[in-house]
Amino acid sequence: MKKIELLSPVGSYESLYAAINAGADSIYFGVEQLNMRALSSNFMTEDIKKISRICTKYNVKKYITLNTIIYDNDILLVKKILKISKIYNIDAVIAMDNFVIEYANKLKIPVHISTQLNITNLQALKFYSRYSDAIVLSRELNLNQIKFICDSIKKENIKGYSKKRIKIEIFAHGSLCMAISGKCYLSLHSDNSSANRGACKQNCRREYIVKDSNKNSYKINNQYIMSSKDLLTINFLDKIINTGINIIKIEGRGKSPEYVKVVTKCYKEAIESVYNNKYTKDKINKWINRINNVYNRGFWSGYYLGQRIGEWSKKPGSISMYKKLYIGTVINYLSKKSVMIILINSYDIKVNDYIYIIGNRIGVKIMKIKIIYDSKRVRRNIIKSGSICTIRTKFKVYKNNKIYKIIKR
Repeated sequence: MKKIELLSPVGSYESLYAAINAGADSIYFGVEQLNMRALSSNFMTEDIKKISRICTKYNVKKYITLNTIIYDNDILLVKKILKISKIYNIDAVIAMDNFVIEYANKLKIPVHISTQLNITNLQALKFYSRYSDAIVLSRELNLNQIKFICDSIKKENIKGYSKKRIKIEIFAHGSLCMAISGKCYLSLHSDNSSANRGACKQNCRREYIVKDSNKNSYKINNQYIMSSKDLLTINFLDKIINTGINIIKIEGRGKSPEYVKVVTKCYKEAIESVYNNKYTKDKINKWINRINNVYNRGFWSGYYLGQRIGEWSKKPGSISMYKKLYIGTVINYLSKKSVMIILINSYDIKVNDYIYIIGNRIGVKIMKIKIIYDSKRVRRNIIKSGSICTIRTKFKVYKNNKIYKIIKR
């Protein structure tokens, strides 16, 4: 049986290497403003070549997102992005706009239909299979509905644009929008900033006080009445795999490299465990504990298990147990001694601190400081901000990699 593909989010080169090192089979990224994370980290058109070469080197598929509403003044940029994507062998474009789909077909770039098109039934899938090679199903479907679609594809041998059997992709982890498959207009109405153009102001994540027309206030147990908890499926991943889907996607192009690394690695391990018949409750609990240490708003299972009402966050932002503080930068690495020399720009670091090393080429590494030396090679227990210090590592780091201290919230 062919294993499902694990698709990870990339919003920076640090996240790209984090995804690759954690075992992602494929990555997806946005370019300039024409994707659903226009206000987050994005790449420029000139980055497409570099990203493609890195992914090819590590045998990782690369998908580009062009999944926003497209206006006439966007057409030239769309064409430019797709032409460059064709030159540098981008594996697919994730799209919702008919022009993007049509032009990608013209250039013979495989298309993945975005969840924004809200595909919820077999007949809609058959229609879009004429133009695409993969369908990202609506987030509102349950596992029985997904299994029916996957079984029907096999039974009827439904093929996509490239004359191969159409693939099914679903979201497995990350932020969920309160709106149907992410189509929301709150931000447009309040700030003239369209969520469907990737410029969501996240109105739903705010705390609200409800008043009636007479200006009477009403007490609500949970003020964050529109802020959904994050999706978590690692605890029933075996059931998801049994539906027959082909690709599971992690949300998070606006998230940190450590989020990408931890979540990708946990889901990769879980996938391997399912196929090796070693998927156990004990392992699931350990994966969830690890995932809880990076950004999250609390978790629920979405609609996959049949729930019809969302579960809402009780606090703003992340409720993860830990956060990172920027400490400094690697100014040199001595390979023969396996030590990194760090300039401490802010805060102090001390023996037994846990730190992240994050940067281009390395992605994300975590380590515990066991021994630390000052600039005069004197062993110390603590190094103050503004100092240079030396720390031994078990892995190679690179100049300009950033150092973060991990602390409890």
